[in-house]
Amino acid sequence: MEIESSVASAGRPKAWLAWSSGKDSAWTLHTLRESGEVDVVALLTTVNRKYERVAMHAVRESLLEMQAAAAGLPLVKVAIPSPCPNEVYERAMSEAMARARAEGVWHVAFGDLFLEDIRGYREKQLASCGMVPIFPLWLKDTRQLAEEMIAGGLLAHLTCVDPKKLGREFAGRRFDADLLEALPPGVDPCGENGEFHTFASAGPMFDRLIEVKRGEIVERDGFVFADLLPQGAAASAA
Repeated sequence: MEIESSVASAGRPKAWLAWSSGKDSAWTLHTLRESGEVDVVALLTTVNRKYERVAMHAVRESLLEMQAAAAGLPLVKVAIPSPCPNEVYERAMSEAMARARAEGVWHVAFGDLFLEDIRGYREKQLASCGMVPIFPLWLKDTRQLAEEMIAGGLLAHLTCVDPKKLGREFAGRRFDADLLEALPPGVDPCGENGEFHTFASAGPMFDRLIEVKRGEIVERDGFVFADLLPQGAAASAA
């Protein structure tokens, strides 16, 4: 992880963390706190305005807010429509970056692992507004990283599955050693190619367990979603 010396010399730089609600962003928070190289001061999340859920992961806003509370960090929500044209997304993120700069934040951390096109896009967009991206997990072996997460106490469940790459029966499953062994050949252990997305409910980045239960399994827009609910909440589609 590289940080401009001119910024670092003024003290530990502040950073926002792009927060998907999943295991990779959760482990990125843990990694950044362990390294101490930046001070993560907020979680940045795009939320689907229509469904009131985390974009793509389809996690309810109530669970997202519970994560932020457990991480001890404020949550910066970027509301986007569904569907969301790219220019609308970029405008919304540009406004969020203007807020970050106004608050003295010039770094944004991402949990990306190896997709060069995604990293290149982030670097280009942030450079246009004077922000610096950082990638603490970049090019880590994904099998080893998955095992490290599980051994480190991370608890997560699969909330979204691409049925073209992974069976729909995986939706709602716990991300653990048994799941890693059950993944078909060619499926990345961290789901980095979009095979699945997760919700993290426990781990060293949180000060409490977020108890969840699996609700309805639905198929929408070519993906299979497992609706996770806070323990004790009534199961209902949204």
